[in-house]
Amino acid sequence: MSVVLGPLLQVLFIAIDLYMWIIIISIILSWLINFNVVNTQNRFVYMVGDFTHRATEPLLGRIRNFLPNMGGLDLSPMVLILALIFVKGVVQNLLLKIG
Repeated sequence: MSVVLGPLLQVLFIAIDLYMWIIIISIILSWLINFNVVNTQNRFVYMVGDFTHRATEPLLGRIRNFLPNMGGLDLSPMVLILALIFVKGVVQNLLLKIG
């Protein structure tokens, strides 16, 4: 069983890590756009911003529904990253139990 489950969980770890990086890139890019450091008229910036928004918004939108309104401060990415770290830890403990 662990012959198949071990590599499968490794792929899950990599997917979680990649998704965390996409969240971080989305946060940094949104700051750069809001402070007019980069311009969304640039095609590459627009494509990266659109991809990160489409990849993160379904989960972040659901988290924003549960969080109180903090004015201009959006805590949903931090909550999502903490939840992903928690899920990764649970899966690691599961992998250690299985063996």
